[in-house]
Amino acid sequence: MGDSGSSVSVDVERISFGGKEHIIQTSHGAVSVAVYGDQEKPALITYPDVALNYMSCFQGLFFWPEAAALLLHNFCIYHISPPGHELGAASISYDVPVPSVDDLADQIAEVLDYFGLGSVMCLGVTAGAYILTLFAIKFRERVHGLILVSPLCKAPSWKEWLFNKVMSNLLYFYGMCGLMKDCLLQRYFSKEVRGSGHYPESDIVQACRSFLDERKGTNVWRFLQSINGRFDITKGLKYLQCRTLIFVGENSPFHSDAIHMTAKLGGRYSALVEVQACGSLVTEEQPHAMLIPMEYFFNRYGLYRPYQFTTSPGSPLSPSCISPQLLSPESMGVKLKPIKTRVSLHV
Repeated sequence: MGDSGSSVSVDVERISFGGKEHIIQTSHGAVSVAVYGDQEKPALITYPDVALNYMSCFQGLFFWPEAAALLLHNFCIYHISPPGHELGAASISYDVPVPSVDDLADQIAEVLDYFGLGSVMCLGVTAGAYILTLFAIKFRERVHGLILVSPLCKAPSWKEWLFNKVMSNLLYFYGMCGLMKDCLLQRYFSKEVRGSGHYPESDIVQACRSFLDERKGTNVWRFLQSINGRFDITKGLKYLQCRTLIFVGENSPFHSDAIHMTAKLGGRYSALVEVQACGSLVTEEQPHAMLIPMEYFFNRYGLYRPYQFTTSPGSPLSPSCISPQLLSPESMGVKLKPIKTRVSLHV
């Protein structure tokens, strides 16, 4: 995967998802972008966490019918995979320089230029949330809004840095071995769905484990190196010019990072949704918990679900389960306190 200043697109039909994948050459290497929907609509950019791509990170959310209706009715989706994380990707040589987080953020700008996109909405998970937040800080005029799931904004703590180093060594010497997959699943999911000696792994964890089997260890190692070398962008948050909606599972190892980020954003067009009994990967573990908060978030932009999906009797979330702050006229505009979801409120 050499550097190139030109852009070439190779379309590959993804029958199971109905979109097209483009392999785009950027000044920081090749990147895969899967496009779904009408390209005349506003753009929603997604970026996944370490070792994931759009199929393993956002499938639960986009396969939830009401969420899919909300998103695809209003947006054309551009799923950006970290370099070498797309399906069928070849191993990238260890001799190729590892991109910095700045390089990956700049790469997103080149992707937008390739598709002729101006301002976009962004949806990222953990490492992907960091990359998109950095992109929003560097290219403020190009981001309408941020939806961040278990986001990072500080440099790695010593504990995280050491854990990432252990994973890097596993990848370097053993590839995507069973222990490495267990470490990643611990990063993504709560203990309840990961199972134990008495309870089997849930279907979503088994599906994710299967997806991880397809990842090339060298490529995951490179992205892990990039994100482990990240810097603190807390000070840059004050320069953001867009609304921000943050989701975090209460059992996520990055829960405190999300709380920190929300506190630094303060009441400046931001809201926090804490999802109970959930790990970091809310998009897969509890995608239904994202529906109503996203709907109210998009309402501030004049975006709505199509009429036939405006009620959701089967959803475990309803307005009576959402903190009143999120339903207030000031929602997403002035000030919000942390929000708990999936709590039975009797009003």
